[in-house]
Amino acid sequence: MSKSGNEHTSQTPTAFSLAQNSPNPFNPSTTIVFELPEAVSIRLMVFDLHGKLVKELVSQDLPAGRYETSFDASQLGSGIYVYRLKAGQFTQTRKMMLIK
Repeated sequence: MSKSGNEHTSQTPTAFSLAQNSPNPFNPSTTIVFELPEAVSIRLMVFDLHGKLVKELVSQDLPAGRYETSFDASQLGSGIYVYRLKAGQFTQTRKMMLIK
């Protein structure tokens, strides 16, 4: 799926999930994978450790499936960042480390 820079596969997952980004630590870009067992409106966001929104990677309605999206942090400083997936009632957060 190219509208938001996501790639979609056709196998339907059985549960919501947000995978650890890869590679981690990373410089300057990383890939984030998430799975949706049903069609839902999602938001995938990146925050700094102060809770400030750094980038909204995806904000749209998506069908069930497995998605990959890239995060380019070339304009950010080294440090730990948090990414959060909100999909309906599901929310999951993970940490990632940018090393320049």
